[in-house]
Amino acid sequence: MNKQPLDRISLLGLTFFGYHGAYPPERQLGQRFEVDLEMSLDCRPAGRTDDLTQALDYSAVYTLARQVVEGEPVNLIETLAERLAQTVLALPRVEQVAVRVRKPEAPLPGVFQTVQVEVTRAREERS
Repeated sequence: MNKQPLDRISLLGLTFFGYHGAYPPERQLGQRFEVDLEMSLDCRPAGRTDDLTQALDYSAVYTLARQVVEGEPVNLIETLAERLAQTVLALPRVEQVAVRVRKPEAPLPGVFQTVQVEVTRAREERS
């Protein structure tokens, strides 16, 4: 049986201020973090009915991402990306999510644009 490919909804360039990092100055002063969320789901119910209750609530996704990034500090942006992925996957319609976390002010000894971590996670099969 052919499975229908999933659709994708993206929230790109979300910017929040957080206190994540392995070094004391990062934890004390904080810095800007940028987040992209690309969610894979079936958009057909919303597309066919034009019913908001059948759609993914982008505002709720934004609020959840903000809570994670502005919430409890972690040492690694890998951990932050994992938390974001698990939070988004807890939403009922989302089957898979790609999360990119950028740290443009990472403590590196040179000129660079950003440091980025990307993780992709899928909803675990329910038995």
